[in-house]
Amino acid sequence: MSFLPFISTVQGSLDGKGRVLIPAPFRQVLAAQNTTGVFLYPHFVDAALEGFGQTAMDQLTARLGAMDPFMSPAHDDMAMAIMGRVQQLPMDDGGRIRLPDPFIAHAKITDKIAIVGMGTKFRIWNADAFAAMEAEAAARLKAKFEAAREGGQ
Repeated sequence: MSFLPFISTVQGSLDGKGRVLIPAPFRQVLAAQNTTGVFLYPHFVDAALEGFGQTAMDQLTARLGAMDPFMSPAHDDMAMAIMGRVQQLPMDDGGRIRLPDPFIAHAKITDKIAIVGMGTKFRIWNADAFAAMEAEAAARLKAKFEAAREGGQ
């Protein structure tokens, strides 16, 4: 089954009311998944917000459903770290969502943001923090690629 992925990086900003514009291509992905608004939560490792649509929510729910909800510490960890923090945020007619204040604080967003497509999900970053993270990720991937190339010769 094919799906429309979240791709690309789009620069944006947080307005004075705490709203951000979800890019039109991302809204198309959400609409194709019959998602009302967007699912969003503060990432449990990075100072970023992770967003997704109904497809990823269904996958997460199925994964949790395969675990014993009463005897599985992994179930409880995933449920608390993700499901317990997810909010389904409505989108206005212009494609904007209002970020909850604790989410803004978690991601250290003050003005400029980067919305980064990651296939089945996307992240909203403080633009400066994302620039540093993107450079680190590219360096790690380059090192892996070069190691694989050297191992194959």
